[in-house]
Amino acid sequence: MTAPRVALLGMILESNRFSRPADMEDFKSLTLLEGEALLDEARKPTPSLAKEFSAFVRAMDATGDWQPVPILLAAAHPLGPVREAVFEDFADSMLGALDEAVDAVYLCLHGAMVAEHLDDPDGELLARLRRKVGVDVPIVITLDLHANISEAMCSAADLVCGYRTNPHVDMDERGQEAAFSLRRILAGQVKPRVAHVKLPLAPASVALLTATGPYGDLIDYGQRRQAELSGAIMNVSVFGNFIFSDVPENGLSVVVTAAEDHDLAMGLADEIAQMAWRRRDDFRRELTSISEAVAMALDQDREPLIFSEAGDNPGGGGSGRTTQLLSELIKAGAQNVIYGSFFDPDLAADAHRAGVGGRLVAKFNRNRGAADWEIWDTPLEVEAEIIGLTDGDVVGRRGMLQGRRMCLGKSALLRMGGIDVVVISDRAQTADPVFFEMFGVNVADAQSVIVKSRGHFRAGFNIWFSHEQTFEIDTAGLTSPVLSRWNFTRINRPSYPLDEDTEWARQAASPGRRKDP
Repeated sequence: MTAPRVALLGMILESNRFSRPADMEDFKSLTLLEGEALLDEARKPTPSLAKEFSAFVRAMDATGDWQPVPILLAAAHPLGPVREAVFEDFADSMLGALDEAVDAVYLCLHGAMVAEHLDDPDGELLARLRRKVGVDVPIVITLDLHANISEAMCSAADLVCGYRTNPHVDMDERGQEAAFSLRRILAGQVKPRVAHVKLPLAPASVALLTATGPYGDLIDYGQRRQAELSGAIMNVSVFGNFIFSDVPENGLSVVVTAAEDHDLAMGLADEIAQMAWRRRDDFRRELTSISEAVAMALDQDREPLIFSEAGDNPGGGGSGRTTQLLSELIKAGAQNVIYGSFFDPDLAADAHRAGVGGRLVAKFNRNRGAADWEIWDTPLEVEAEIIGLTDGDVVGRRGMLQGRRMCLGKSALLRMGGIDVVVISDRAQTADPVFFEMFGVNVADAQSVIVKSRGHFRAGFNIWFSHEQTFEIDTAGLTSPVLSRWNFTRINRPSYPLDEDTEWARQAASPGRRKDP
């Protein structure tokens, strides 16, 4: 048997409708690789790529002969809608390089991308790929669990495989699962059938933790049912949506891929969706006010705590530049606080010029513009001592970034009274202790840790902070989870919790991808 030729593709962007548009430079600064350079990077011990992509390649390498056809992987940090020209350029490059003789396609997506001209560019890309390769070539996709699932996605894909953990720590496993499933499809062992149910339920991301709460219960139930059905179900994925995309595809989705029995997939998808709807009131979380957080930071007699600056999460399109909370802590005279990480390349460059031990007036956001997405990036000037400098080339140590190489650019640790602040030159969320440890900081020594991250920091810092020692602060910014503050214009209405009286007109699950044998 000839080794299967598998095309390797990907375009990864989580789009926050309210953030600045994503341009070509944003992809070049994170991941933009083609051909053999892409394959070489995927096979490195500590690749800089999306972990599921590398895991897919390694799993295919380990499970038999194959002929990888590496075409293109483009990824950017979460931002706003991708520019029309950028999306079309990537799509044309992928389709133009795609050999019609390939035996299969692996497509690595986030699933919550928005384009200037398309609400569902992920689905559009899949539809174009399907037209190019025809109905007989299997397409398997991996997605973040915050994906906004569309009918176009499910109609074009033979396997839809989403993360199961939030914080995301199972990307390797999902890449492997996609590879193992593709092997079964290519061997003719299964004839995948995909079913999809969407609910008018669009919670904020803070309500989508999987260790506690209803979302984790739904995912766990789906895995138990899959196990009970003894191979008849290939995959169960529950997607929580990314509310800030503001698209008609927003809403919690259940996608089930059966090995052959389409009705079984439809039934299980509907069963899990009903469970989610019954528990819709549980998809809410209370936040800690800034005044409460500052009061806790001032209390030096309590156990150490970690705080999430929920309104300014770079991992959800936040600027990483809001200063409201830092200003309040400085005014209050907080002590023994470590704070990470502010995205301010100009300030980091100032610190590198001054050198360790030097002092300067730290000027945050000196070049703030007038765009809507910059309104919370308030300038702040404060006396600071430079206590650490690094080039920012690190490898993640824990949680979702473990084993992934990152280039944070010129980075500095600034001391402002009792507060030590990390400043970086690449806009990234502080989800890993390496953001502090690259300066020699021991997280265990801090009384208060504050991170610009929505939830992924939990997996990175859980050896020091339990769930009870973790607080999400109600700060302003592009990722504020208080949904009443946002003017959503494209989400289908009514939708819960935006509309309290939303009713679900239950319908049969959509058929999704169903190729006649």
